[in-house]
Amino acid sequence: MARQGKKSRDGTRWERALERAHLGVWDWDLRTGDCFYSATWARMLGYSQDELANTSDLWFRLTHPDDRERALASGDRHIAGLTDAIETELRLKHKQGHWVWVLDRGGIVERDAAGRPLRLMGVQTDISRQKAAEAELEQVNVRFRLALAASGTGIWHHDIATRKSYWDTRTREIFGLVADTDEVSADLWHTYLHPDDKEATERVHQVSLGTDTIIASQYRIVRRDGCVRHVESLVRFIAAGEAGQILGTVRDITEDKLREQELAYAARHDALTGLLNRAAFDRLLADHIATGAPLAVFYVDLDYFKALNDFAGHAAGDLALKSVAAGIGRCLPPSAHAARLGGDEFALLVPDCDAAEAERLAGAILAAVRDADLGLAATSRRLAASIGIAIVHDRLTTVADALACADDACYAAKAAGRDRFALFSADAASGSGGLNAARLAADTVDAMEDGRLKLFGQQIHRLGRPWQENRHVEVLARLDGKGGRLIPPGEFIPAAERFGIAARLDRWIIRTALSRHGAAMKSGAVTLGFNLSAQTLSDPGLWDFVDRIIEETGAPHQGIGFEITETAAVTNFDAAETFVRKARERRCRVSLDDFGAGMSSFEYLRRFPVDAIKIDGSFIEHITESRFDREIVLAITSIARSLGCAVVAEKIERQDTVAMLRDMGVEFGQGFLLHRPEPLQHIVSHAAGPAREAAAREAS
Repeated sequence: MARQGKKSRDGTRWERALERAHLGVWDWDLRTGDCFYSATWARMLGYSQDELANTSDLWFRLTHPDDRERALASGDRHIAGLTDAIETELRLKHKQGHWVWVLDRGGIVERDAAGRPLRLMGVQTDISRQKAAEAELEQVNVRFRLALAASGTGIWHHDIATRKSYWDTRTREIFGLVADTDEVSADLWHTYLHPDDKEATERVHQVSLGTDTIIASQYRIVRRDGCVRHVESLVRFIAAGEAGQILGTVRDITEDKLREQELAYAARHDALTGLLNRAAFDRLLADHIATGAPLAVFYVDLDYFKALNDFAGHAAGDLALKSVAAGIGRCLPPSAHAARLGGDEFALLVPDCDAAEAERLAGAILAAVRDADLGLAATSRRLAASIGIAIVHDRLTTVADALACADDACYAAKAAGRDRFALFSADAASGSGGLNAARLAADTVDAMEDGRLKLFGQQIHRLGRPWQENRHVEVLARLDGKGGRLIPPGEFIPAAERFGIAARLDRWIIRTALSRHGAAMKSGAVTLGFNLSAQTLSDPGLWDFVDRIIEETGAPHQGIGFEITETAAVTNFDAAETFVRKARERRCRVSLDDFGAGMSSFEYLRRFPVDAIKIDGSFIEHITESRFDREIVLAITSIARSLGCAVVAEKIERQDTVAMLRDMGVEFGQGFLLHRPEPLQHIVSHAAGPAREAAAREAS
């Protein structure tokens, strides 16, 4: 009785153990074909023990079709004596319809006298969670491998104890190593290091053992074919095995480095000529002046360049600029620097250069400009230059003053007949206001910040009709000088263009006008037109700026107009064309200003789909006496109307001019007769009053 109680307790104990371990037991009698399945096996599949018949093929009928062949083969190999045990993974159908992954382990437990198997026993363990974790891990690994492949990253590791290194396929590709295995010699990496980077790179890769710090480095390698590549590496220590491992990644960043170099070069150089740009030259000139060593500053302005553009086209103009730049470079000593300031203007910096040497260099440069390649289309045109030279000794001289001195001398050379050079004279400058332009440009910058820059406006009228039917205003600027004199744009705008602040000035005018009057524009009280300099047209960030200001102020795109002159367009034709296209996309209006003053005006009209043409005032002021002027205006008006462009006549100062223009079909006009410029605020306030009243009447 006691033995029976012990057996009962042992059975209960084993059953609990099987239940806790999630094990299902099977017992197959090969003589009878019967197969016993434990209650825990049935419960593992969602059944009670009496729901399933203990047949030898029960497990087979519940096995996933894709796993049956593998499971049978495992048992057959063991029964045939080919394996020591049965061990396989398979899926069994759960009562609720899903599949349960199990690990099946077992073997022969009884044989007859001849050694033939009579009975097999085994257990099946539910490994569904493990398989799910493996599947999830495999997904992570797949994503990791995809990320590595997409990033072009290779992985390597070095076992400290065995001194063995292993490079994956991508690492071997980066180093140009042809090998079939991951294992490489421990010192192989060192043989690839660029001689100039070797010492610093090896020092960085000496990772402190026991730390988890990730060390990043960039260095160059020299592949066996002589190709130099830039790589980036991340390295850290991993505690593993006896002494640990150094684990690292490597990525080829050669293309990134080349792009960085290209961007750095582009940020400092003019795209067309390859010379320094204005900003880079200014920084370089400031550094040289600060040393106190004598140097010569040259200001080179090409003569007849606009005529070349008009006659032979912009391709010939670009060719000429590149040829001039190359010619200047051949004339200069290795220590000198050359820059293109914009358009057809250049600046040169020559260290340790006295007046005699500067004059010799200027003569060589004049000859190089005369010999510049103008292309086949310009065989009958010539090119020359006017050169101004300033010798700088004082380290307190500013960049603006140095360039202003050279620029003043350049104007003196032009006045003397062009195709020559002139040295800056302090005595002449003191009598003619030689530094006035530089000081005026600096004062303009100050005026933007201290409120002395004023916005004015001049109305554009529909001829013979009240201005309120049109409500368009050209925005103008006036500088309130520190001496109290109101300085007109004809004085301070050329100085702004000369010293590279015209784009900043244009942005200030646009931002200030839209910020102050955006609400009035939105209500329809006025529309505003802005003049743009050549520097602004070439500004790649212009439209981002305009769009942002419009969004901030609520001013409508269609209430904004831009006026570009032929002079601005010829400086950078492609930029002007791009600007007009983007303006049209946004429904901003575009006008060609001073139309007819240049030789290629009609070419611009063909290339630029503008909204309006403003006929240059030189054709308007004497139109009643000049038949030639009348013919020009008639021709422009006829062409403009055929293209759907509005026509605006500038500089209207007499009443009989208005009548004649109306008879010719000119619809709009601008000038002192119609409206004298006044503060923009007065114009907008006057226009907004009736607009508010009209809106109130409409609302009621």
